[in-house]
Amino acid sequence: MGWVMLGLLALASGLLLWRLRVAPALWSLVGAAMMLGAIGYSVQGRPGLPGVSAEGQRERRTIDPGLKELRQAMFGRFNFEESYFIASDALLSSGAVAPAAQVMLGAVQKAPQSAALWTWLGMMLVEKDGGTLSPAARLAFEQGMRLAPEHPGPAFFYGLAQARTNDFARTRELWMRALALTPEDVSYRQDIAVRLVLVDRLLELQARERAAGIAPPQPQ
Repeated sequence: MGWVMLGLLALASGLLLWRLRVAPALWSLVGAAMMLGAIGYSVQGRPGLPGVSAEGQRERRTIDPGLKELRQAMFGRFNFEESYFIASDALLSSGAVAPAAQVMLGAVQKAPQSAALWTWLGMMLVEKDGGTLSPAARLAFEQGMRLAPEHPGPAFFYGLAQARTNDFARTRELWMRALALTPEDVSYRQDIAVRLVLVDRLLELQARERAAGIAPPQPQ
């Protein structure tokens, strides 16, 4: 549905520009801005997140089904870790964001050598902190990468968390690492590759906008 609305918005914008007799030279600038938003939507991957209500603090959230499938493909299913993933997902969808993170904290205390659990603890801490990447979340992701330096999962999800903070340069570094660690015949390799192409395109558009003086610099 989001892509349908984006297409309708693009059509309406084109008609408006034509009716207002805007110079054709400016049309590419408008198109680039819309493409920037579209790619950001694709990369950050949270189409299931509902709007924030002004009333009450229990915001219902969902993990995108595509990300759940990637998580299962990377870390396995019907295993010890999956039981904690399911529990945290259920709490998150009910609006119990802090308890979802607490479940994962308990998980890493039970299995401190599990890179998958540390990685998902990082994801739940990002959710708890409203999309920001706190020192605790960074520590969780980095511990996951230390425990499984040859596994693409921790780097991929760490990159996703960086994308949600709009640090796409760091996202690219982490997803390049994840792609390099993924064997050619693994099912999710294409998913990582496609997201990496989108990030490259996004960084290219941001560089053009910065050169034109219409976009802020990338975070350092």
